[in-house]
Amino acid sequence: MVFVSTHQLDARRLLCPMPVIRVQDAIAALTPGEVLEVTCTDPGALNDVPAWCRINGHRILATVQQDEEIVIRIEVGDGND
Repeated sequence: MVFVSTHQLDARRLLCPMPVIRVQDAIAALTPGEVLEVTCTDPGALNDVPAWCRINGHRILATVQQDEEIVIRIEVGDGND
């Protein structure tokens, strides 16, 4: 059985471009295969974070929006996709 480390990032109350910048900084400290779970309130993050992930070789595992909060689960890639 393989255990994957999941890390939390609180980007609530931050406006564009800060959620993406915080995601970038957090992922820089992680290794491929780890998961970053980002909680944010900026609706722009629904487009901005997945676009940044596509460009940089990371994969969106899930996006859940409930009330004012958005949770995006990202699997860290090796940056070569």
